[in-house]
Amino acid sequence: MDITQSLKDAENALRDFIGSVLSQSHGTDWIDKCGVSPERLAVWKERKISEVKRQESGVVDERLIYYADFYDLKTIMRKHWSGEFSKALGDWKTFEVMLTELEKLRDPDAHRRELLPHQKHLAIGICGEIRSRIVRYRSQKETSDDCFSKIESARDSLGKIWVPKSDALQIVVTEMTLRPGDSIEYIVTASDPEGLTLEYGINTGDKPTPTNWQSSNSFVVEITDQHIARIFRICLSIRSSRNYHAKSNCDDDVSFFYKVLPSR
Repeated sequence: MDITQSLKDAENALRDFIGSVLSQSHGTDWIDKCGVSPERLAVWKERKISEVKRQESGVVDERLIYYADFYDLKTIMRKHWSGEFSKALGDWKTFEVMLTELEKLRDPDAHRRELLPHQKHLAIGICGEIRSRIVRYRSQKETSDDCFSKIESARDSLGKIWVPKSDALQIVVTEMTLRPGDSIEYIVTASDPEGLTLEYGINTGDKPTPTNWQSSNSFVVEITDQHIARIFRICLSIRSSRNYHAKSNCDDDVSFFYKVLPSR
């Protein structure tokens, strides 16, 4: 059991969900109305500045919510619970207990202290329940059912990311220019409302659907001469182990678009 990854995925799912919900209700400046103090926002901004300096040659997440502490997320949700958060995540007192348990379990993991077996199972269970509730909520709003897997986020190594928004297409127009010899990595975070095992696929160009599915949620694409185009598409797909799917042979997908020019 990869406890670190489970905790990270659940925490980031909450960050993305908070951003999606509050941006719809409060607009683009939702971060200033999220409910934390100006002092806390200043801490987030300072962390982001420090990360930019530390990762001079790397990719830094631009979303300020990703520099918040776990207890900040709890503060935000408590303040706005009467809206979409309660519809998606249920009773606050019950959910607060889940968050409190995760807080306790995060510290030993962060300091590389081994969790006991029952603690590992508890962490995996709570993380799975949180992500499943978010996926079920999204499914009910978008398709009137909760039987299909959903992508929670998809990102490339160039810093481009897709997270769900009810009014947005599942595409990322990166405005990035690539050339043969470039390499791009992708990470897909996804969940199934019933916790079924997922498979991940990738296809490039105009190919309709993936032909090779894998259990890993990461991919590497090497750009070659055959990819040269004004509009070059990379499509990331997921599917559950069910014998039916939301779309053709997959449950959800996200496409990234680039320009690929010849080598200099």
